Amino acid sequence: MPSKRRIRWAVLPVGIAAAAVLAGCTPTELHGYLPGFTEDGQPATNHTDMVAGLWVNSWIVLLAVGIITWGLMGWAAIAYRRRKGQVGLPVQLRYNMPIEIFYTVVPLILVVGFFAFTARDQTILETQYEDPDVEITAIGKQWSWDFQYDGETEDDTVWTMGIQASTDAQGDIITDLPTLVLPVDQTVRIKLQSRDVIHSFWIIDFLYKKDMYIGKDNYWSFTPTREGTYAGKCAELCGEYHSMMLFNVEVVSEAEYEDYLDSLREAGQTGDINEAYSRLQNLPGTDGSGEEASDDDEGEN
Repeated sequence: MPSKRRIRWAVLPVGIAAAAVLAGCTPTELHGYLPGFTEDGQPATNHTDMVAGLWVNSWIVLLAVGIITWGLMGWAAIAYRRRKGQVGLPVQLRYNMPIEIFYTVVPLILVVGFFAFTARDQTILETQYEDPDVEITAIGKQWSWDFQYDGETEDDTVWTMGIQASTDAQGDIITDLPTLVLPVDQTVRIKLQSRDVIHSFWIIDFLYKKDMYIGKDNYWSFTPTREGTYAGKCAELCGEYHSMMLFNVEVVSEAEYEDYLDSLREAGQTGDINEAYSRLQNLPGTDGSGEEASDDDEGEN
């Protein structure tokens, strides 16, 4: 049996080689080629790095298990292959207790480990801010989005209504998409609701999504950490124009965020959004008021 010193000397080169390989990786490679990071590795939210870490580390463990498994399969196929002149079956063993214990215990440890780390991260992701800086209600509908920025009073509450995205003959989006505006480095809690069927609220670069149900509110808390424009979409098949249920997210400075809310107040879009809601406002070719868009409006789009 090899001594502990020999084992250490055998493991040391492997560790140095692994460290060298990882040191040469770019932030994109270290984050598993996931979206949500800049070239220098800055995440989009305070949770993005954690989600990417769970993803990458899970794949590293699975890849190691795969290499060991494939290696043992190849070794068994070569070592126990039929030699020239051999006939009949090889010696049969009823069982090998150490090996059976090994291939029972190791998978159990892996399953428990994956569950523990996933449960830990999910608990953090699902913990809601009690007193967030910003509270927003996001409402999914066939096939667009409404956003209400909740204030302390009804006059402080403002909203926007979106209409279904339209495309040209080449499939390019030719209408303005609903836009959710968020202040950078401010705690945000979003209440998720649906007006009709099950939808799923997904901001791709934030590496998280949550379902939206009729009669049951869902919540999502996070802190945007990087200004920029991000794409969002519905991630639950919700009907004929599911693919057109798109929106944008603009993460801006706190001053720009307040200016945006003021512009909505000046436009008269205040109070509870449900009092102003009409399903006809969501039809393609409308201007958001339920009326058909004029030729000038269509030209602008």
